[in-house]
Amino acid sequence: MDSDDIGLFGPGSVTWKVHDEPVLIVAGLRSLYLQALHPRAMAGVAQNSNYRADAWGRLVRTATYVGTVIYGTTGEAEAAGRRLRALHARMRATDPATGAEFRIDEPDLLRWVHVTEVESFVSTARRAGLSLTDAEVDGYYDEQRRAAALVGLDPADVPGSAAEVADYYRAVRPELRMTKEAAETALFLTAPPIPWKLSLPARLGVSLGPPRWAYLGVAGTALGLLPPWALRLYGGLGLPTTALSADLSVRALRLVLAALPRDWREGPMQQAAKERAARLTATAA
Repeated sequence: MDSDDIGLFGPGSVTWKVHDEPVLIVAGLRSLYLQALHPRAMAGVAQNSNYRADAWGRLVRTATYVGTVIYGTTGEAEAAGRRLRALHARMRATDPATGAEFRIDEPDLLRWVHVTEVESFVSTARRAGLSLTDAEVDGYYDEQRRAAALVGLDPADVPGSAAEVADYYRAVRPELRMTKEAAETALFLTAPPIPWKLSLPARLGVSLGPPRWAYLGVAGTALGLLPPWALRLYGGLGLPTTALSADLSVRALRLVLAALPRDWREGPMQQAAKERAARLTATAA
């Protein structure tokens, strides 16, 4: 039965260990800064979405998809993948350099989005203080090939270790550049309109200042966590201490988030997956 299915990963996976970290909200933002540096990927987003008008709605939909893949049952994850593939299959965009039309589900573009996401997740978790061995990092990349298959990629063509991810970045870097669209997107990501209903301080009943200031701190941390070559493409943002400052900030944020009640740190899908795993373990005992 689907309700008795643990999903694509499970409690013994590196994936669950990494995604148990609420600080991955910073990682998601970091991946968007990276993705904006690929002109064709940026064109695909800009020409097929209203991300400026519905930035938070898009963020919620993306988070829901990732949560379903990580914590849903196998059936739920596969269904989410089918819906995403069907959506992407209908989308086209125009190459900003050549004017040629292209599909946004081209393997090269899907691979770029996948790698920037998973590399951002695991590197941010590690820099925030999560103890991960090199073997666990490689295990995470290997496990995430299952997620790559859901969007239509051949797992064999997806980097499955830290070394392969590094090789991939070296190979793709000549295609990356700072474009007008990338600069506008980075500016939007750094200072988007923030609905007051997203105010964490208000919900917690404490006074920490306007939510925009809190968000700006998160955005600055995400930028500081970018690889040095990506920061150079953004014009060398930050001083030589940027990486160290970002490390200190993301570690502090992890401590703050860890102190929150479980219902704040874990979403419904994550809690349901843990309860399902506990039930299956008890049944098997």
